[in-house]
Amino acid sequence: MNSLVSIIIPCYIQAQYLDETLQSVLAQTYDKWECIIVNDGSPDITDEVAKVWLDRDNRFKYIYKENGGLSSARNAGLRVAMGDFIQFLDADDYLDSRKLEFSLKAVQFDIENNIIISNFRMFVNDPAQSSIPYCKLSADLFNFDKLLYDWENGFTIPIHCGFFAVSLFLHFRFPEELKAKEDWILWILIYKNNCKTIFIDRPLALYRKNPNSMTQSVDMLDDFIRAYQYLKPYLSAEEYQKLTIVLLTRYYKSAGYFKGRLNQVKVTNTYRLGFLLKKIVLKLRILKTCKYFFEKLIK
Repeated sequence: MNSLVSIIIPCYIQAQYLDETLQSVLAQTYDKWECIIVNDGSPDITDEVAKVWLDRDNRFKYIYKENGGLSSARNAGLRVAMGDFIQFLDADDYLDSRKLEFSLKAVQFDIENNIIISNFRMFVNDPAQSSIPYCKLSADLFNFDKLLYDWENGFTIPIHCGFFAVSLFLHFRFPEELKAKEDWILWILIYKNNCKTIFIDRPLALYRKNPNSMTQSVDMLDDFIRAYQYLKPYLSAEEYQKLTIVLLTRYYKSAGYFKGRLNQVKVTNTYRLGFLLKKIVLKLRILKTCKYFFEKLIK
């Protein structure tokens, strides 16, 4: 296969990792690629690091733009990408040297597939010292229902596990109004259109552990609410209603308000819980659904 692969790397305050990430691109055993480095208005030395690589190999391309967020940076890369396939890679992550080669070989076996997904491992400082991932990917996860209802309930798919046919992006761009959950939106909308997948059960993507990353908590609810509202036009009424129940169930349980503290709440009727419930119910506009849901839960 003689296809061009466009590797898109958005960069914002990650200059300290960028050199290592770009080295993993240069080390690819498949060499027909372009690497688009998108500087999203980063105030660090991303510009200097990128210029070293531009001088080193003309397959590296560079875009500077005003800060607009991760989705905006990825979209900027998509607009100039010339490849037949798209490989996303965040500026602090890493690719196995055979990622492109194995993905393209898989495409050759079944040209009707739109996405190749590989497994992954995790690392902190040295990609050579990787560890088991926070979830084990398997082929049964790659369908619309699993992605819609079970995302972050035992699994997510790091975006650099994917290897995408460029045709998937003819009518898709990352939602720039969202500041989180953009990967989830991508996977859902792609699988909503019944895309086909080949799974490579080898860790060809390496995901850097970030000790400063957000943990799953009530503080993440606003991000999920915005993402859920963004998805509403793309979902049936039944899908959206089920999704809101999944949201409420999962995040109240994870916050410890249900199960462990439900009896206490029923006695104290705490202002904090009441206020939070009201906030989410109003945002999701599902008063009738919530009334039914909580009546069933508390009985």
